[in-house]
Amino acid sequence: MQIRARMSMSADGYVTTPSGWPALTADPSFVSGESHGVREFLDGCEAALMGRTTFEPALTNNRWPWPDLDVFVLGSHRPDGTPGHVTTDSDPLRLLEKLRSANRGGDVHLIGGPRTIGTFHALGALDTLELVVLPMLFGGGMQLTPMLGPDTALTFQRERALPGGSVEIVYSCHGSRTELPDKPASQR
Repeated sequence: MQIRARMSMSADGYVTTPSGWPALTADPSFVSGESHGVREFLDGCEAALMGRTTFEPALTNNRWPWPDLDVFVLGSHRPDGTPGHVTTDSDPLRLLEKLRSANRGGDVHLIGGPRTIGTFHALGALDTLELVVLPMLFGGGMQLTPMLGPDTALTFQRERALPGGSVEIVYSCHGSRTELPDKPASQR
């Protein structure tokens, strides 16, 4: 089982629009559940792990966003209307134990914002961070940093161009941090 986070961000580093929507939703070529490589990403995923802030809007959606995935939610309470098959816990370690004991061999899609990603990364549970960088500038919104900053020890794995000008960049979260140089490479 691998826990894999995937999120979109603007070229200037914002994971939400200034109004708070996920960055991907601002892209005119966005099609929910289909565009920007999400189908390939979800192949092999059996569960979704998220925080309460990401989960609660799904309770009022016209369609359940995770029909083929087991759902695990980190939150201080079980929101009204939560389907019975959704597992919730306020303690990230306990939730992680529940997730691991329910796992049947598939990967886990860690959905959420910087705080949720940072929480599971700090526990050593995050295996990959996949960023879809959009060819857009927002000038504001929520940033992935400082929850994940230069000391996060990400190791570049691969990149690929996506239709519409976006780029997918995949990092392993189990590398070692490389010190940033004091001088530009051209001056060493």
